[in-house]
Amino acid sequence: MTARANRLCLGFVAVAVCAMAACEPSKASLSQRLWTSEFEFTITSDPMPPHALDRTKFTVSVRDKKTHEPIVNGQGRIFASSADRRNIADGFVYGPEVGIYHAQLTFVTAGEWAMNVQFRRDSTKALVRPDYDWRQLILPGTEPGAIP
Repeated sequence: MTARANRLCLGFVAVAVCAMAACEPSKASLSQRLWTSEFEFTITSDPMPPHALDRTKFTVSVRDKKTHEPIVNGQGRIFASSADRRNIADGFVYGPEVGIYHAQLTFVTAGEWAMNVQFRRDSTKALVRPDYDWRQLILPGTEPGAIP
């Protein structure tokens, strides 16, 4: 092979490797991003996607929309409603990371759930929420001893 053919072959290999890496979901691509006039939220769940009847842990990063500074010691909650009108919610627990809040939900049925958050800087402020819910697909639960 000529030197030009070798470079061309290496170029194709590099493009193929980058294309395969782009197909792998990153942690950022599995997060939900929401905004209000005051706040920006980044929400991740563990596991992703959630399963019905299993506890799902949510991590919510809250930042000031204008300054991008983390919001410390705020108050909020995450909540969800299913198509058959089941409602679940949990209040945020702050920390230990700066600007990070934690909550847990147990989805009682599989299917699509509408989800959102409410938040305020402190008890003297009103709770605010993003204008739009996001839709989260909840997979059937995992029962011990069940055949997948």
